[in-house]
Amino acid sequence: MNTIDFSSDEFIALHKKIGNNVATIRKNAGITQLDLSLSIGYSSTSVIAKAEAGTENRHFSIEQLYKIAVALNVDISEIFMGIDTKSSKI
Repeated sequence: MNTIDFSSDEFIALHKKIGNNVATIRKNAGITQLDLSLSIGYSSTSVIAKAEAGTENRHFSIEQLYKIAVALNVDISEIFMGIDTKSSKI
């Protein structure tokens, strides 16, 4: 198997897409950033807000994504919608 090269821009785009997906799912569920933050164990919106917006190089960890999927009552695959790993297109 050959080594696959990834650019930092690809990972930035990946994190932004995931953040956008979380924001869309959360808003469609009528849940605020504060309510989601509290439900996954944070006392402020900082983590959710920054990761959704992709600011300060913040992104969600796998553990956070799992907790978010449970809190929003969605299959975790919904958080990765629009990410095509077969063609490496985000």
